[in-house]
Amino acid sequence: MEVPFIDLEKQYQEIKEELKEGWEKVFKKGNFILGEEVKYFEEEFAKYIGTKYAVGVNSGTDALFLGLLSLGIGKGDEVIVPAFTYIATALAVSFTQARPVFVDIEEKTYNIDVSQIEKVVTKRTRAIIPVHLYGHPVNMEPLLKIAKKYNLKIVEDCAQAHGAEYKYQKTRIPGHQSTRKVGSMGDLGCFSFYPTKNLGACGDGGMVLTNNKEVYKKLLRLRDYGRKSRYEHIIKGYNSRLDTLQAVILSAKLEKLDKWNEMRRKNAQLYIKCLEENKDVVLPREESYGKHVYHIFAIRIKNRDKLCEELRKRGISVLIHYPLPLHLQKVYRELGYKKGDFPVAEKIAGEILSLPMFPHLTEKQIKYICENLTNLTNKVQLKV
Repeated sequence: MEVPFIDLEKQYQEIKEELKEGWEKVFKKGNFILGEEVKYFEEEFAKYIGTKYAVGVNSGTDALFLGLLSLGIGKGDEVIVPAFTYIATALAVSFTQARPVFVDIEEKTYNIDVSQIEKVVTKRTRAIIPVHLYGHPVNMEPLLKIAKKYNLKIVEDCAQAHGAEYKYQKTRIPGHQSTRKVGSMGDLGCFSFYPTKNLGACGDGGMVLTNNKEVYKKLLRLRDYGRKSRYEHIIKGYNSRLDTLQAVILSAKLEKLDKWNEMRRKNAQLYIKCLEENKDVVLPREESYGKHVYHIFAIRIKNRDKLCEELRKRGISVLIHYPLPLHLQKVYRELGYKKGDFPVAEKIAGEILSLPMFPHLTEKQIKYICENLTNLTNKVQLKV
């Protein structure tokens, strides 16, 4: 049996009629750049997440980059980032000429270890980027307290967590519901619509969400050459706009997102049921404060690379998210970090393994994956 890591064809089948109708309207009007469909999707997505404003941009990386710029972050500033995440999180900081400052992660969720943050706060620290990695929310309540204490901005990286929810455990934030979607709790929520995401376009795309009207206005200018009118430019902006055709796709998919997320959660529970007796496998967990949307179903296992090779021989597509923590990447050698600085991130990077996960993954496929995984972990050569 061949099991792809992700299969988007069935998603397309569910929305193809809506897409045909929407695309035809765009082609007739010719409004391919910042058409009214973009504004419509921005309003839809802001309502879904629970913020006042949303600005569509051309990627999740630009969402973070322009978001940081909109908060005034730049040269000489420091921004706290987890050591274990996709490199775009740190690059967005670097693009502003600020310095990423890395913090280790929790072993149980793979998210930033909030208890380590205060140790690296300096007079130059301006913001924290919590990454809701793999679809599990960061523990936001204590993070928000730290941000308030040190007057820091919170820029949520929600690239892998569309629809994930956080439940406040101890206190109610004034004006907030006890349960909030990720992207609605910080100063900014930044999303990617890369095709493989829980809510993915047919190309690149991103979104920045905020409740701050002035930041919203600045973001509108930053994404579109800094213009006030067609040929009047008042700030140095960028060409970073969400295409109208992508907005049509995303609007159609947004109506299915909750359903598809529940399908992911059901698939995750089947994985867990099939693998919970396997003592060689560390399964993902869902903390009491979070609703996991399983963008990635990541297990941990010893001798990971050998196992990957054997699974692929059996037609099972697996990936590694991510094999090298940010502080050990060559591109960030200048920051002076070394091996051993963030032991949890390094440990996870050596053991993490992503199994196929998408809404329409079948029970038969999951059982095939789990049977092969169990059989392989029982073999002597896969033991450490």
